[in-house]
Amino acid sequence: MSATVAVAQAIWLSPRPLARCPSRFPLIPLLPQRPSGKTLPSEVWSKILQYVYLTYGLTGALIEEEIAGLRCGLLLISKDLNAVALPLFYAHIRVHSLRVFEKLATRLHSADQQWDSIRRIPYSAPGRWVQTLDLEPLHCHSSEDVLCLDAVLCQVFPLVPFLTSLAVNANTVFSRRSLCTFTYRDGAQNVRSLKGVQLATSIRVDEDAFVELLRACTRLEELEIAGTGVGDTSDLEETHDEIADGPPPGFHPLHLPFLRKLVALSMPISPTLYALMHSPLPALRHLTLTPYDELSITASLVPRFILAHGQKLTSLHLYTVKQWPTTLFPSPAALLDICPSLKHVSLELPLPRLTLSREQQHELEILSIPRPKQEFLGVLEGLLPRLPRLRFVRARDVKWLREGMSSRAQQAGVQGEMLLWRRKLKRRGIQLLDAEWKPGTNSSLD
Repeated sequence: MSATVAVAQAIWLSPRPLARCPSRFPLIPLLPQRPSGKTLPSEVWSKILQYVYLTYGLTGALIEEEIAGLRCGLLLISKDLNAVALPLFYAHIRVHSLRVFEKLATRLHSADQQWDSIRRIPYSAPGRWVQTLDLEPLHCHSSEDVLCLDAVLCQVFPLVPFLTSLAVNANTVFSRRSLCTFTYRDGAQNVRSLKGVQLATSIRVDEDAFVELLRACTRLEELEIAGTGVGDTSDLEETHDEIADGPPPGFHPLHLPFLRKLVALSMPISPTLYALMHSPLPALRHLTLTPYDELSITASLVPRFILAHGQKLTSLHLYTVKQWPTTLFPSPAALLDICPSLKHVSLELPLPRLTLSREQQHELEILSIPRPKQEFLGVLEGLLPRLPRLRFVRARDVKWLREGMSSRAQQAGVQGEMLLWRRKLKRRGIQLLDAEWKPGTNSSLD
């Protein structure tokens, strides 16, 4: 059997070059040449590196500095890998200090200055790669830091046209200049999530800069804002008659067809809450508010906001930010009638005497309360025949005692009330969960 071996470049061996008739013969490899391996497409490498970046922070064993070092290390392996990993490196940015944020702004600005109009893509890199900007760990400790942060934000916002998510610290106050810069930049309609924005509680309901921002973010899906509380309640009582008659004649509703989650804490009234209350929000399903009743805060929009958008809600959380001094206001007693589609409701102290005037049964599945109260147990037992789908009652501020504690400790205080609730609810097939969503261990005290 003959075999033909193709040699790209023949190698001739001459064992006796000084002989009168020297001989030569070719060197033939014993095995054929190994074909070169096929390279993976850049799209596949992009998926692989994206998964690697996500897994760095999943276990929680690494600190932020170690994660940043690993992310940077992938950029130094090779030029080909750097070209694929660099857009992923800039896609999700988390800033911890103002100095780092200034360096990022300088990098984006210098790259934009070197970008010319001949390029196929009109937006410069790496600015166009940024999709998520998380500024929640960034704290301002002085008025100079606040002014510097506002200037850096005005510089960065126009350079990130494909930004989809922005999260800032709850203590960060946007100026009108930074809000207008964010509103009138290219790509404002790409924003999907906006979290941590602080807005002042105001009796004025005229359109402000943040309402203009919401008009530009037509694809917004998640919105988290925080107010400044009530402060002097006398100012909130004077203008109640001016806002009681609905929107003014020249008011134009907001167009937010994709807004599904809204969080507005410590905000009894503001231009933003007023505009959202009088705008159709067809996709709104999750709502978190701080309860302010109209008897205590006359100008409060919270009860009317729940009444306006409660028909399609599946999750309603009433929560008061714990800061000294903490003032708790009553919640509406007719929540179950106002929100017939609720699956999960979380109440705040003082617990309301819930009523259900509708004849048909309610679809509630999870009820959360701060801590069990004896007087509320009677209210709940009266509603249980109308709540056939209720399966869990959660005490979100209480934890079960660990195993090994004495029976006297388990029956004292809140733990004793928890055991009483668990015994009575267990007969109805309902589990009592603690703050960690744990049912607790069965004991002889049940």
